[in-house]
Amino acid sequence: MAKRILAALHHHLLRTHHAHPSLGVSCSRMYSTTILTPNSSDDGIPSDLLMPKKTVLTPDRTQGIYQDLVIPVTNFHLEDKGLMTLAGDVFDVPIRKDIVHRVVRWQLAKRQQGTHSTKTISEVSGTGKKPHPQKGTGRARQGSLRSPHMRGGSTMHGPKPRSHAFKLNKKVRRLGLKCALSARAAEGKLLIFDDLEVPTHKTKNIVTWANVMEDSKKMLLVDGGPINEKLKLATQNVHYVNVLPSIGLNVYSILLHDTLVMSRDAVNRIVERMHTPINR
Repeated sequence: MAKRILAALHHHLLRTHHAHPSLGVSCSRMYSTTILTPNSSDDGIPSDLLMPKKTVLTPDRTQGIYQDLVIPVTNFHLEDKGLMTLAGDVFDVPIRKDIVHRVVRWQLAKRQQGTHSTKTISEVSGTGKKPHPQKGTGRARQGSLRSPHMRGGSTMHGPKPRSHAFKLNKKVRRLGLKCALSARAAEGKLLIFDDLEVPTHKTKNIVTWANVMEDSKKMLLVDGGPINEKLKLATQNVHYVNVLPSIGLNVYSILLHDTLVMSRDAVNRIVERMHTPINR
C-alpha cells in the first residue's frame, strides 16, 4: 500500500513539473511540502488509499467502572414513571465469576439438610451371640452377626448427621451480590418498577404482563417489605414468576432467573444494606 502511494505521488509531481516548468520548484521540495488529502484532484492519489475502510466502533459505556446508572421506571401496565439513579458501587462493579461461584457454593452447602445417617454395629438390631464355635466347624471365625461384612449388618465409616456449611467472609458474600446485580444491569435484564401493586389477585394479570416480556423466560420480582397478598396469590400458580422480599434477595436466586424486577423501595433497601458497615 505504501509503494502504491509513493508511485502515485511521484507521477503526480512529474506531471505538474512538466506542465509548469517556469515554477522552478524541485521535485524534492514539492515532495516535502505537498499535503495529501482525500479531496485531491482527479489525477492525484486515490481516496481509497488514504481513507481506512474499516471503522472502529467504540461502546457507549464500559461496564465495571462504578458509574451511576439511570434507568427508566415503569409498572405492570408499562406506564412511564420517571427515572431512577442506581448507585454505581452496587450496580456497576466488575463482574467476578470466581466470587459468584464461591457464594453459590456457600449457599448450596449451607442449605443442605445433612440428615443422612447410617447405623454402626452398636445401633444395628440383632443378637450379640457368637454365630458358631471358634474352632471345629471348618468355617471362618465369626464374632457377630452385626458385623459390617454380614448381610444386614452395620456400616463402617458411613455418613452421620452433620452441617455442610462452611465460613465465607461477609465482604465476599456482599461482593457476590453486587456482581450478580451488576451482571443483570449490564445485560439489560434489570427492570425498576414504581411499585409491585396488582389490581386483583387473579393470575391472568401476571400472565398478561409476562407475555409482553418476550425475551424473558423466568422472572424474579423483588419488593422492599413483606410481599403483598394479592401479588403472592397472583404468582403462586405461575412457575416462571417468583417473588421475594428485599431481605431475601440472594445470588443464587438472581442467577436462576434471567430477568430481575425490583421496586423502588427494594432498590433503596438493597443499596442501604450494601452501604452499611460490616460489624467485626
